[in-house]
Amino acid sequence: MTATEITPIQLTDSTIRELNRIKQEQNIPADYGLRVGVKGGGCSGFSYVLGFDEAKDGDDTYEINGMKVLMQKAHAIYLLGMEIDWVDGLNNRGFSFNNPNAKDTCGCGTSFSA
Repeated sequence: MTATEITPIQLTDSTIRELNRIKQEQNIPADYGLRVGVKGGGCSGFSYVLGFDEAKDGDDTYEINGMKVLMQKAHAIYLLGMEIDWVDGLNNRGFSFNNPNAKDTCGCGTSFSA
């Protein structure tokens, strides 16, 4: 399997650190990648999918900052240019999705409309 050269999303250094911590803590198999995608639902129409998974038919595979990332081809139009950041502050802790394609987002930050 070869990784696609152009990466549609960016993962910050803090995101990579947190994902590696989760992978180790939960004993995620080495051949699994980070699945990034969208699904219908959420307050604004779409919600983000983020989790470790095996590659499936129809996936594009990317290498982003040393992390294997899996994405269904059809999801790229919703995610192109997005940055995923790990926020660890007093009022907010978790993954933050900064998506330039989102026309509207909700207060929870995990739902958007395109």
